[in-house]
Parts: sequence; structure tokens; C-alpha cells
Amino acid sequence: MTDQNHTKHLSVLFIATLFISTSGVLGRYIAMPPEAIILFRALLATIFIYIFCKIKKVNLSIYSKKDKISFLISGFFMGAHWVTYFYALKLSNVAIGMLSMFTFPIMTAFLEPFFSKQKLSFVHVFLAMLVLVGIYFLVPDFSIENNQAKGILFGIFSALCYSLRNLITKKSVTNYNSSAIMLFQLITVSVLLLPVLFISDISNLESQLPFLLLVALVTTAIGHTLLVNSLQYFSVSTASIIGSVQPIFGIIIAYLFINEVPNKNTFIGGSLILITVVIESLRSKK
Repeated sequence: MTDQNHTKHLSVLFIATLFISTSGVLGRYIAMPPEAIILFRALLATIFIYIFCKIKKVNLSIYSKKDKISFLISGFFMGAHWVTYFYALKLSNVAIGMLSMFTFPIMTAFLEPFFSKQKLSFVHVFLAMLVLVGIYFLVPDFSIENNQAKGILFGIFSALCYSLRNLITKKSVTNYNSSAIMLFQLITVSVLLLPVLFISDISNLESQLPFLLLVALVTTAIGHTLLVNSLQYFSVSTASIIGSVQPIFGIIIAYLFINEVPNKNTFIGGSLILITVVIESLRSKK
């Protein structure tokens, strides 16, 4: 990878991370049950990406039964990740919800050797542990109260689902367009969550629609498609560690838009995470 190409691909990954970071504030702000938010997020994002694929004449053929199963499984894990992540946000706050979910770089570093020929990298393990220490400092108050404890557990389970989704998706990026992959996964999420229409309270759908459109277009259709595209050029562990800057973006956005004020520990933890991002950005050039 040339210096120019590396910088370009790294920039796309950072833009993807910034756009995905908006999910923290939107997930906390939208006044609907998490599973209902995710259903409409998936349905609306499916429409956006389908229109984009048609305009760009993206091939939407699935080549084998094995690939169909792969898209179904990765779509299931993406849906599970989103729902549990939004529960984490609702039960705690943007910082705790995002940061507990960001145990996923550690999970990815340990799981990736089982999904690819890549050996366990001790540098990745060290950087992932550094991210965990950063997360420890970033969580504003680690006293385990009921809702906060549930929020952290939902966030950690969400992290596991996110790691598995990314690792399974990595296998498809060489054969399929990133928008097509995202479309197949979104259709899976939409179908799996359709029963939500009959069991969840969606009476305020009209008033929440502008925010649902934002999370569908900016966070999902653009952010996640760019992330999937980045997996062509980086290992999942590298993309995960660089993506660890997401909680910092999320905390800044939360401060600007819903006045969640960061404290001294936020700056210490944020600095540790930024160090890992800089180190992995430089290492990934190789």
C-alpha cells in the first residue's frame, strides 16, 4: 500500500468512524424502544442503499448458498449488536454505552485468528488492553448500580456481536461491493425485527421520524458502508483499534448536542485511546 493510498484509506476509515459515532447521541435521544429504533433504522437504510446501488448499477447477485448463509448470520449479529447497544445507551448514558461496547477491539484481536490465517498479534493484544485501560478511565462513575450495570453488560454483549459481524463480513469484501454487503445485512435485520411492529409502542413514530432518517442515512447507510469498504484494506483488528476513537467522537457530540459534560478521567482515558489509534495508524501502513 503506497503512502498516498494508505492515507486515503485511513481517511475513509476515520470518516466512517465519525459518522458511526452519531449513533450514541441519536440512540439516547430518540424516544422509542431500542428494538423499534433499530427496525426503522434498518428499513430506512435499506431504502437509501438500494437506491444508491441502483443508481451506481451495483451487482446485487449472491453467488452461492454459502454466501447467503454468511449474510444471514452477519446480518443477525449486526441486528443483535444494534439492539443491545441501544439498550446500553438507554440504561446508562452515551459515555458508558459507547465505552462498554468498545471492548470489541480486544475481542476482535483474540477472535480474528479463528476466522483467518492471521496469527494472534501481541501488539494488537497490547493495544487492545491499552484501549481497555482507557475505557476504565473514561467511564464517569464505575459504581455498579442496577441500570448502569445492565447498561455495561448490554454494551459488552453488543461488542461481542459487533466483533463477530465484522469478522464474518471480512470474508465477503473481496467478492462483493461494500454497499451490496450492507444491503443484504440490512434486509436480514429488517425481516428479523418485523414482529416489533406488533409488540412495541411506535405511536410517536411521526415526531421521531427526522431523527430516524438521520440514524438511517448518516450513521448506517454512509458510516457502516464506508466501514465495510475499509475492511478491504485493513485487518478487522486494525480497523477495530483505529475505530476506538469513536467513543471520543461520541462524547464530544454528546457534549455539543445533549450537554453530557466530560470530566478529568474522560481526558485521561481519551488520551490513552488516541495513543493506540496513532500507533495502529502508523503500523497499518506496513
